[in-house]
Amino acid sequence: MNRWGLTIPLTGVPLLEHRALVEQLPDLGYTDAWTAETAGTDAFTPLVLASQWAPQLRLGTAIVPVYTRGPGLLAMSASTLAELAPGRFVLGIGASSPVIVEGWNGAAFEEPFARTRDTLHFLRSALAGEKVTESYDTFSVNKFRLERAPDPAPSVMLAALRPGMLRLAATEADGAITNWLAATDVPKVRKVIGPDVELAARIFVCPTEDKDAARALGRMMISSYLTVPVYAKFHDWLGRGDELAPMHQAWAAGDRKKANAVIPDSVVDSLVIHGSVDSCRDQVQSYVDNGLTTPIIARLPTGTDPFDLAKGLAPRR
Repeated sequence: MNRWGLTIPLTGVPLLEHRALVEQLPDLGYTDAWTAETAGTDAFTPLVLASQWAPQLRLGTAIVPVYTRGPGLLAMSASTLAELAPGRFVLGIGASSPVIVEGWNGAAFEEPFARTRDTLHFLRSALAGEKVTESYDTFSVNKFRLERAPDPAPSVMLAALRPGMLRLAATEADGAITNWLAATDVPKVRKVIGPDVELAARIFVCPTEDKDAARALGRMMISSYLTVPVYAKFHDWLGRGDELAPMHQAWAAGDRKKANAVIPDSVVDSLVIHGSVDSCRDQVQSYVDNGLTTPIIARLPTGTDPFDLAKGLAPRR
């Protein structure tokens, strides 16, 4: 089926006030609600609320870091939400970044591919209700069994940016979740994972016809995210390395203002959707037309009523 997702909670809106919008999402044409986990809400709590407000929606985390919870706690959190939304919950996990893992959570960001793979293998066993005693490459678990194993077990998708993790997502998980790519980048990612694997992506949408304002916000976000090594390597692989080289040089020199200024308009326009609401909706659709299974709209603040914008960005019928 065609999917169309929205990132919740919306910036600037108290969590409990989302009920009025979330209840309407299925009637508007949304199929999914997804969360993120950085330094705002955790990934699970908004979905617990959404599971009761809109029982028709599929719910997903994009993503939960594999380092910031122990394996058992991660399984427990996933199992709880899977019980609240049986057959409708997707656990998206990934390595996250050194800033979040080490800087904010005091954990060591080591062997991200292996840690993600090992966590996936553990979750497959644990969420199936098995007792797990295993020494993985990056951690060990002794005699863990969920007391409330979900039935059915939730799907597990992996955050993936480059071929190694994309192939792991395609062969051992239930799909791949990516981020910070242009619609024209989707075929390259799709070629790695194959035609039948679910591919989800968070798409940043700034519904305003003020190009200067949208590009200024987009530049700030791009310089903050794409200077993270994993994203820098992702865009090297996508073929955007030369265009972003001046930004990396200025960032490395400590000149944040210049790093923003040297990002080409063409890069901003390809990675951050902006324009009228109708134009933004069409640009999201272009990702789907290029092979994306599940667009996950992340609405950026513009000063306009966020509920009205969410309604306006619903899929065409």
